[in-house]
Amino acid sequence: MKSSKTASKPKRSATSVVAAAPTSRVHFWQYALGFCIAFCALYQVYSPALNGPFLLDDSYLPYMLPNFYVLPIGDWIRGLRPLLMFSYWLNFKQSGNEVTFGYHLVNVVLHFFNGALIYLAVRKALSWIHAERSQQEILSVFAAGLFLFHPIQTESVSYVASRSETLSVFFVLAAYVVFVYRKSVAVGFGTTLMVLSLFIAALLSKEHSAVLPVVLLLTDYYWNPGFSLVGIRRNWKLYVPVGVGGAIGLAFVFRIVTHSASAGFNLRDFTWYQYFFTECRVIWDYLRMFLLPFGQNIDYDVPVSHSVLEHGAILGLIGLIAVSVLAWIYRRSFPLASFGWFLLLVLLAPTSSFVPIKDPMAERRLYLPFIGLLFITVEFLRRWKTGRTTLVTALGLVLLAEAALSYQRNQLWGSTVDMWKDSASKSPSKVRPRFQLAYAYYQQQHCGEAVAEFAKAAQIEAPKYDLLLDWALAYDCAGNPQEAVAKLQQAVAHTPRSAHLYSQIGMEYGKQGKYPEAMEALSTAERINPKFEMTYVYRGNIYEVQGDKARAAEEYRRALAIDDLQYNQAARDGLTRLGQ
Repeated sequence: MKSSKTASKPKRSATSVVAAAPTSRVHFWQYALGFCIAFCALYQVYSPALNGPFLLDDSYLPYMLPNFYVLPIGDWIRGLRPLLMFSYWLNFKQSGNEVTFGYHLVNVVLHFFNGALIYLAVRKALSWIHAERSQQEILSVFAAGLFLFHPIQTESVSYVASRSETLSVFFVLAAYVVFVYRKSVAVGFGTTLMVLSLFIAALLSKEHSAVLPVVLLLTDYYWNPGFSLVGIRRNWKLYVPVGVGGAIGLAFVFRIVTHSASAGFNLRDFTWYQYFFTECRVIWDYLRMFLLPFGQNIDYDVPVSHSVLEHGAILGLIGLIAVSVLAWIYRRSFPLASFGWFLLLVLLAPTSSFVPIKDPMAERRLYLPFIGLLFITVEFLRRWKTGRTTLVTALGLVLLAEAALSYQRNQLWGSTVDMWKDSASKSPSKVRPRFQLAYAYYQQQHCGEAVAEFAKAAQIEAPKYDLLLDWALAYDCAGNPQEAVAKLQQAVAHTPRSAHLYSQIGMEYGKQGKYPEAMEALSTAERINPKFEMTYVYRGNIYEVQGDKARAAEEYRRALAIDDLQYNQAARDGLTRLGQ
């Protein structure tokens, strides 16, 4: 048992988490110049996507909802991710929902700052293993560059909805950098307050941040003073409040996974153990893409491993166990690689373990765990016995290649049609990429192509309500109202109590001049849901065409009366045409 004197003055081992790195001889202006060059290069790499369209989940975010134009900020930040929604609110106030540049630029700026934090974290880690000063600088710059320019990061940066990744990871990395750059072995009050504040900000951006306490524990075990629980016991004042925050975050996660239709234990597609078996394969796909970034896809078609023997899941599981055992056995010989491996598994756990998510694989899920792969990479690079010039040249060529691949990938992110054409070709058996491609054609008024793609989607999977409705709209766009009505009637067979469908049928009949049939369909829509605004807009259109301006105006006013904010633009346009 240690004496009180020994306990009050703990020894620092060679790998102490607060071991001072050698003083850098690089001047401030050189850092500033380097950061400016890095940002300009990053901006250029992501330039093809900066004016790219909203894609997929982007369309379901608050800034796309009509009534959010006039709602106060409190209504934006009421959900589980208030800081994320606040960032969207700022973009919305500046750009609305028509111009996407501001949304994308914020993502790029956040990504850049995350790269700067990666530089600091890796540089500190290299000081723990006493890497040479020049080696620390070269490898930490390379790690930051790889984080910034690797093509697998494009989904997290170029996809507006993935700001939940870039924003939450910014706070997680900031908390981690504050933790490892503290001035004393034991965490003080100031450091505790800063880490806790940043941790809460991360939780308010995305729930996966709840793993931060485990990351801090792992760091203290490996480096403070080194493969020991001493540092963890010493820093209990930090771990108690952070642990409480993590528990609250996990409670929110539990609430989500027990009620969500797209993630959690209510999913009908697979069970928790089937998802785990599937992820045992997917993790190796992530590792392959880190080393060889080809075959990227916005919508992967990953077959489910319903048992450990299906699709080679057992090989993936054995591989993960084997590497974990080796990482533990050789933790003293390869401390940074060992630390990086377990850090990778911890950071992947929220999305790639036992909690089912509708899509088993998504590139953005590697954004936070990427730091674990960087620690592994620099561990082996520092052992490469070569000259400084050769090392810098080789690593520079790697970064150039990664940047070129990212630029190429961002060209797809700049075009809805091109992105979904790419995904449909890589996931030919999955209906969603084909459906999204068809809808992208429809949005660009390429109506014939849209109709053809909807037909291909219907061959992959029996069409449901949403596909049939959009297929009908594509036929309407192509000038074929008869086929549009036929598809809408098919949709009614699936969903007979839909005011939306019957109102669309009424609209199509109205375009054909079949006014009695149109009025009958609109009456059915009103009986099903008298609060569906477009029923009255379409009825007003028919009255207007027939020259009955008074009744047309009455219908337009009924539509506006349903919406307290009177936002329905079609009804307002109708009244404008009528001079009212």
